[in-house]
Amino acid sequence: MEENKISELEVDSIVLNLINLHSDEVEFNAGDFSDLLKFSLSLNTMEKKRVVDAIPTLSQFQIDELTKVFTEERVKFKDLAKEHPDDIKKLVAKQQAEWLELWDLYKSENENKSIEEENQEKIDDIKAWLGL
Repeated sequence: MEENKISELEVDSIVLNLINLHSDEVEFNAGDFSDLLKFSLSLNTMEKKRVVDAIPTLSQFQIDELTKVFTEERVKFKDLAKEHPDDIKKLVAKQQAEWLELWDLYKSENENKSIEEENQEKIDDIKAWLGL
């Protein structure tokens, strides 16, 4: 049985929604930040997930610095693409596949949370039944 596949646009939307959970004191364009993160060729799936998960706790300075680093990275990889186009194409293909893997990580994480919540409910029910 084939699992439902998620599209790149759906992952974009999910990540953007998570990035929009940033602190009200932090101002930045979440769409631009998401785009920079998505097309980062130096971060792997787990590193991108850590960035997204950290967004609610990051300060303005931290967001600004990440934006600066991702922007500089993009410029450097564009320059490298002129000299090593095949290598950069491989990295881009890898990045695209890993972006879709982000959904799998979040889906798995949510499933685990649901199981933990169900188990806790069962424990609470048993404790109530036992009068604890």
